[in-house]
Amino acid sequence: KRRHRKDGPEERRGKIPDARPISERPAEVEERSRLGDWEGDTVVGKGAGACLVTLVDRKSGLLAGGRAATHTKRDVARVESRMLREHPETRTITLDRGMEFADFKKVEQSTGAVCYFALPHHPWQRGSNENTNGLVREYFPKGTDFATIDDDQVQAVYDAINHRPRKRHGYRTPWEIHHSTTLHLL
Repeated sequence: KRRHRKDGPEERRGKIPDARPISERPAEVEERSRLGDWEGDTVVGKGAGACLVTLVDRKSGLLAGGRAATHTKRDVARVESRMLREHPETRTITLDRGMEFADFKKVEQSTGAVCYFALPHHPWQRGSNENTNGLVREYFPKGTDFATIDDDQVQAVYDAINHRPRKRHGYRTPWEIHHSTTLHLL
């Protein structure tokens, strides 16, 4: 009979060396009081091929990211670095413990941000990102082969989500909040 540890399941997928736990993250990140605190994840498609990298700003809800050619740490880090360099206000990134984020040090070097990792099996610690991944799944349901989707289609979906009014912002869009402007969508 297998014995279960009382402190939770043991992580069997591998451990990311030197990963900073979410408990070390600054308090102002939790308050959502400033721009530049991001949450990151991947949306995996059919098979182990291409995937989508989703980065969500905690304050504004702005979605950034793109399509990675493979679900490897190198390709995911390349997409993260490219997208976050477009946002010079980037301060922190909160990721899950997936091995696709093992190259977080390269992302930190290229963007100047500090990466923190949520506890294993605690998706609510990155709730904005999980919610946004659900919105992405409205456009790309499970089983979608991202190798057949081009970058322009992915960007069109990300733009549609960024221009979708949110109740938590008084029905302003994440784009309006992030860029401090008002769009007249109606």
